[in-house]
Amino acid sequence: MKSDSGSSDSVPSEWSALLALQRATHATLQVLAAELVDLDLNPSEINALANLADGRGRTVSELGAAVGTRPTTLTSILDRLERRGHITRGTRPGDRRAVLIELTPSGRVAADTIRQAISGLERRALAGLPADAITGLRAALQALTEVPS
Repeated sequence: MKSDSGSSDSVPSEWSALLALQRATHATLQVLAAELVDLDLNPSEINALANLADGRGRTVSELGAAVGTRPTTLTSILDRLERRGHITRGTRPGDRRAVLIELTPSGRVAADTIRQAISGLERRALAGLPADAITGLRAALQALTEVPS
């Protein structure tokens, strides 16, 4: 198929992966917000807790990379989560300069609830897709994540 620029590709020129990703993001955030309303968390707080759900502590830099947020932006999210008692900040053994973020017991409960909601939504959304389509989706999302600035 020819695109408007004259180059040959298989994607119609009126379709945009980035706009589709933005629509999908908004739709999934709305579903998650409804399912997780009792946690009283915003999407950024949900994202941070979801990335800590494996129980492994992370430095601010590591968590920032995982959630796609700069450490300076992440600080206010972590402040709110700490005030609510969901995380603690401490030092990493062997490196007192690195701030280590860890879940508290209430944070583990919230993070587990979030991970279950995300897993359920993902299962429902992708249930009708063949495995190779899901593999392609993962590859496309990874490519978009790694776009150089």
